[in-house]
Amino acid sequence: MTVSGSMSSGYCSLEEDIEDYFFTARENLSRRSAKLQIQDVPKEEKKLSIRELKQKIDSFNVMVQNGLIMKMADDGTFTGFIKVHLKLQRPVTVTDTSQTLSIYTIEQASPNKPAEKQTSFYLPLDAVQQLHISSVTTASEVIRGLLQKFQVVDEPLKFALFKQTQRDEQVLFQKLPLAEHPLYLRLLAGPETNVLSFVLKENETGEVQWEAFTVPELQNFLLILEKEEREKVLQVQKKYVSFRQHLQEALTETTRKPV
Repeated sequence: MTVSGSMSSGYCSLEEDIEDYFFTARENLSRRSAKLQIQDVPKEEKKLSIRELKQKIDSFNVMVQNGLIMKMADDGTFTGFIKVHLKLQRPVTVTDTSQTLSIYTIEQASPNKPAEKQTSFYLPLDAVQQLHISSVTTASEVIRGLLQKFQVVDEPLKFALFKQTQRDEQVLFQKLPLAEHPLYLRLLAGPETNVLSFVLKENETGEVQWEAFTVPELQNFLLILEKEEREKVLQVQKKYVSFRQHLQEALTETTRKPV
């Protein structure tokens, strides 16, 4: 799986393919996990024969306008590109990269290893990452590949890959099973992103499972909340200072007018 993106943050520095400018991730991420959940593989993937897949891919490539075509192998698998929109509302924790985007840094140490600096900050909303994957790449692997790309150390199960569609002018989100194959969905939907797009979001399961977070993560959340609270208090204070000033000016102007 290869990854590229439109993010300009620069807080991650990993090997990139010089020719294609795609980040190279390991193809076999979570292979064992995918095998354990093989019963979750959508049945519709087995409906198309190799001949039908080839016809579908040829039609797909005819409609592609950016050159990001799909390529089919002799064994019936194929490769292509998907784009993933990052819409994370909560900060993520990454290994400290000494970049300026960090908000808070906490040292995490254990008896068996030296202290390791971890940094938490918000990823830019609606950032887009482009991934080169195969038809056997699962949603779980896409999530792990993205987290590895940005050196995010949070538990992958805290995140979920969603497909975004539109119906009756409404935007709909549906969480994909971990064993789902996003590239196959891309092929069925065609290249138009307004028909189907992929979104990485927090894995909302109802109430927040605070026990799933580490102590440094919880400390970071508290620090960020305190910072946001201070900023909100300052905004309210400035608002009422300005309001008081306008009232005072109005009263002064009124007293100056002759009765």
